[in-house]
This record gives sequence, C-alpha cells and structure tokens, in this order.
Amino acid sequence: MSDIIFSSWGREIVENRGDEEQEPVSIKNLDFPEYFKQDEKIKASMGWKGIVLRSPEVDIIDLCREYFEAVLEHSKTCDKCNYCKTGWEEMLEVFQDMANGEATEEDLEFLQSAAEAIVSNAKCSIGKSGPAPLFDALKYFADDFSQAVSGEKQTTKGTYYSKLTAPCMDACPIHLDIPKYVELIKDAKFAESLTVIRERLPIAGIVGRVCFRPCEKHCRRGNLDESISIKALKRFVADHEIAEQKEPEYEIAPSEKTGKVAIIGAGPAGITCAYHLARAGHEITIYEALDEPGGMSAVGIPDYRLPRNILHAEVQQIQKMGVAINYGQTIGNDLTLSQLENEFDAVFIGIGAQDSTKIGIEGEDQEYQGVIPGLAYLREVNAGADPYPQGKKVVVIGGGNVAIDCVRCSLRTGKEDIHLVYRRTRSEMPADEVEIHDAEEEQVQFHFLTAPVRIRAEEGKVVGLECIKMELGEPDDSGRPRPVPVEGSEFVFDCDTIISAIGQQVDLALLAGMDDVQTSPWKTIVVDEYTKQSSRPKIFVAGDCETGPDALITACAGGRRASHSIDRFINGQPLDYDDSHYFDKLFETVKVFDPDEEILKVESKPRFKPGMLPPETRKSNFDEVEQGLSAQEAVAEAERCLRCYQVATIAV
Repeated sequence: MSDIIFSSWGREIVENRGDEEQEPVSIKNLDFPEYFKQDEKIKASMGWKGIVLRSPEVDIIDLCREYFEAVLEHSKTCDKCNYCKTGWEEMLEVFQDMANGEATEEDLEFLQSAAEAIVSNAKCSIGKSGPAPLFDALKYFADDFSQAVSGEKQTTKGTYYSKLTAPCMDACPIHLDIPKYVELIKDAKFAESLTVIRERLPIAGIVGRVCFRPCEKHCRRGNLDESISIKALKRFVADHEIAEQKEPEYEIAPSEKTGKVAIIGAGPAGITCAYHLARAGHEITIYEALDEPGGMSAVGIPDYRLPRNILHAEVQQIQKMGVAINYGQTIGNDLTLSQLENEFDAVFIGIGAQDSTKIGIEGEDQEYQGVIPGLAYLREVNAGADPYPQGKKVVVIGGGNVAIDCVRCSLRTGKEDIHLVYRRTRSEMPADEVEIHDAEEEQVQFHFLTAPVRIRAEEGKVVGLECIKMELGEPDDSGRPRPVPVEGSEFVFDCDTIISAIGQQVDLALLAGMDDVQTSPWKTIVVDEYTKQSSRPKIFVAGDCETGPDALITACAGGRRASHSIDRFINGQPLDYDDSHYFDKLFETVKVFDPDEEILKVESKPRFKPGMLPPETRKSNFDEVEQGLSAQEAVAEAERCLRCYQVATIAV
C-alpha cells in the first residue's frame, strides 16, 4: 500500500512524510481498506500492532487520547492489575492536559515510564500490547508532542470508532466474549461464565460438543504450545449447571413495541432467533417438521457426539421462556408461508440443508437396494433403526463430517466390513480433524485418492462399487488440487451397502407460490448479509437456507443477527448496519490473529483435554465418546488463557 504516510504496524516502520518527490514506500504486510463505512474514509488507525496514518489532517495527540479512552474503558472489565487500574487513567489525564494546554515535558516522561510499567507488570494483552502505539507515537511524532506541551499547537478533535476484540472472539461467528467467560471459569464462577455465553448463545451444551472450534484455531496460546480447550470449557459450564440441578434465569427486557413472530425450523438458527426475540418480549411460535427439536443437529448428528437428552434439555429452557413449538408442521403441506406472513408481524426461516446431493455415477438412479443417501442413513440410525439391516459390507463415499458420521455409525450398528472412499487426500478432507482422528482410532478403513465410477447390482441389490484411483492435478475453483483419474486403475469394492455423503442441499419447497422471494442458483434464499431480510420485507432468513451447508455456530450467529433486525422491524426502526458490522469487515483484511507471532515470557503448560471412551468400548454403542472436563481440570485449563483482548481505534 503506497497511500500510507506513516506506519508502525507490526513493527514495520514505513515513513513517507519526507520529501514529496520521493517515491512512497509501500507496506508489505498490511491490507488497509480505504473506507470504514460507505461514506467515511479511514484516515488513521491505532491498535495493538502500532499506528497507521493515511491523512496529515489527523491529530496524533487526539488519536492517542481517543485510543486511551477506549483502552481504559475496556481495561476496567478486568480490574486485576494495579498498574492497569491506575496507569491508563493517569496517562489519559496527561492527554486531557495536553488538550487543555496544561501539560509539561515531565508529563511526556511520565507517559513513557507509565506505559513501560504497564507492559512489564500486566497479566493480559490489554496491558502487554495496548501501550505499543504510544511508544511509536512518542518516538516518531516527538515534534507534535513537544509542540503540544509547549502550547505551540492546539489539539484538533477528530471523529473516531473503537472496538474491543480478541483473536478468538473475532474468529467466533457469533463473537462470544471468550476471554471473559474463560476468566470466570478460572475464578470458579461457573454460573457467571454461562451467563456471559448466554448473552449471545442459548445452547452452550450443544455448541460445546459439536462446534468446529474456529476460536481455537485463532488462539494465541497455540503459537506457544497448544490452544485453549475453549469448546470443552463451554461444555463444562453447561454440564455443571445440569449437575447442580440449577434452572437458568433469563432477563426479559421487552422492546417498546412487541409483536408476534413465526419461526420455521427448530434448529440452531431458529432456536437462537427465538431466544433473543423472547428476551425482547415478543410472542414466538416455532413450526418444526420433525417430531422433536434440533433440526439437522437432532437427526444428522449421532448421539455419540450429541446426546439427545442434552439437545432436548436446552431447547426446553427456551420453551420455558414462553416460546411455543408446533411439531410435525411442514410449511407447504400443513400450512403455507403466505399464511404465516399474513398472520404474524414477521417470519423467520431457519431450515437446514436436509437433502443429500447426488454423486452422479452410473446406477445411482436405479433404486437398487443398498444405496442410501448419507443424511437419510443418519436419520434412521438416530431414530434407533438400521436402514438396511441385511447389509454387512459398507462403502461410504465422501470426506465431510456426514461421511465420517456414517462410517462411525456403521461400526456401531454391527457392520462387518466398512470403508470410506474420498477422491482427494486426507489433508484435503473437509471433515473436522478431531472426527477423522476418532474414526481412525476406531479402525475405519480410509481409501484416499479414490473416486466412485459405477454401482454394480444383481437382481436389484448392490453387490459392489466400481472405483478408480486418482492423482492430484492443478488447483480447481476451491483452491484445492483437482483430482484426476489414473487411466487403467479401476477396481471393485465387494459391498452390499453404498452410502453417498458428498454434500447437502436445501429443499426450498416451502417457497411455493412466493415467486418474489429471491433465491440463488445454489438453492439458497438471498438476503442482506447483515440484516438477514429477504426480498419480502416481513421474511427474514438465516442458517443453511441462507448460507448453504455450514457450521452449527454459523447458523446460531445468523439467527441472533436476524432477531435484532426483526425486533427493529416490528418497532418501525430502520435496519441500519451497526459499527460491529463495519469492524467485522475491517478485521477481514486487517487480521486480528497473527499465526507467526512469537509469544514471549509465558511459561509453557500442557493442555487439559477431555477424557474419551476407549475405541474398542465406544465403537460398539452410541454412548457419548467425549467425557468432558472435571471442575479441577476446567479451572486449570482456564488458567492457561492469555486473555488476549485488543483495542482498535480508527479515525474517519
């Protein structure tokens, strides 16, 4: 980037304030957007990695003052380090004195020494990295500070936005305050920790079992040894509440105007949307096609990963808030979407990707006995039935979590010979690494670089699957190497059951007669990415039917976002984007997590991992495999957290 006149971001000093005829030096490791909001250009930024200055109009003294105000506000949430408690406040007073023309040279020395003391003594990242831009400002803008304390220059007030974040918070789709709830676990305040989670997420016990853990992949502790067991800690506080036989108390704060909202689908998106709307005092009715709650998480995730009693218990808590759930109600058959639209003030659609996609191989459409779509297979197994009991030799096709669940369920239903074929290598598998590892422990037979070609059948029954070996070629549109068939490498699996699990898609039959609801070529409903409002103003959408097949926590985040829009819609307020949305966009380019960061002066400590049932024991039943942390382990694991809060301030 060559439009930056000064930068110390990431300790890379770029100085373009000198000779105007000099060719400006570009910044190598920073992608800094031109705009924050559509009509507000970013003039400067100050944060944990330093300073970025784009406009000479920015008053560095006032920028520092605004940044310190933001840091001081957020440092109060900790209140554990004496230097932070007093240091930030006293340094901010110096900046206020500069603005009033009352500062001295001694004050500048105090700023340097106070910041150094905070860095040396702080126990979290607000103190460790928060003063970084001040050191840069004092060094590279020394003339500005000297003129401010001598009275030669008055400070100019700017327009700013500030945001508290952390690498784990930023990575979490629903932006849970992870450092806060982990800190409360460290202090053995388990109920308070769960309350923090429930400010955004109502189903901690579910997500604490099946989340794909993007937060852990962006945990700074992982740069030192191993990331924090964030998912397991979330599960722990949810399980602890059950063990203590405590009933949660939800604070209801009714909106100025409340209304009636219909929610289609009792899955993660619908339940989360219902929860937040109920807390705002709205009357909620959920319509669910199944005879139980949970949507795809109920019928698509086996009990050994997500016990049904946990799922039901968390949804029952939502019902106790007054949310009504009508089971066995299919929109399009039992009633229409237009009926709901007429009867309710708003409608939320949160259905999952409940159909399997076809493989596209010879014999797939012949309705042979023994050919079963992956999601249909899991539905039957989760209902306690074997969809094809006469089958004993199983081949599962696919590389995602559904495929892994299918092979592990086949083990648990007593199949004799089980294989999984995937056309790429293990490293390209989209399934959760933990699930792949668990399947390997259970001795599932994996066949990589193998693609199905034709289903073989005799007398209408599967007898084999013809496959071909693959090799990796050039990258395709996904960025992964494209598998290319190896000529002459065909071979046949001797099998009587073929389970296809290569993907999922959404059934949009509920939109019949609603031609003006905009959809995509990928069978999803088109909505505003932030407000979740569709092309029909009263209809809001989130979850798989918006994004396509995605993670459970992503559906929860969409449901929460939609609930805020629905509340504003009912109250006649504009569905404006808030500052958080614009910071999310900013952090997509100005990364919060640095995988190459070196963590200094922190003692290495082993990660506490939940106990697991032994492979030989677990693969013969559907008992929950992961056993959770004990209270002692949870506290010890929480103590490993570095509390990586970071503050960003931008001038516009």
